[in-house]
Amino acid sequence: MDIRIGIVNTARELNFESDASIDDIEAAVSKALAGGEAHLKLTDNKGKVYLIPTATIGFVEIGSDEGRRVGFVA
Repeated sequence: MDIRIGIVNTARELNFESDASIDDIEAAVSKALAGGEAHLKLTDNKGKVYLIPTATIGFVEIGSDEGRRVGFVA
């Protein structure tokens, strides 16, 4: 699952892949933003832990489970 997080006042975005399902990621983001938690905690597929301050989250884009196409498109 590809995850892209936009940080306020930062030109770059945080991009990583996670083994978690769309529902799990969406629930964690919603809980962190609605519950007034200080940080959003997500883990990538290599075991790295990301702590993002909820006050600086601009957007969260959760990719699909579809595999990437390889080759040229005519």
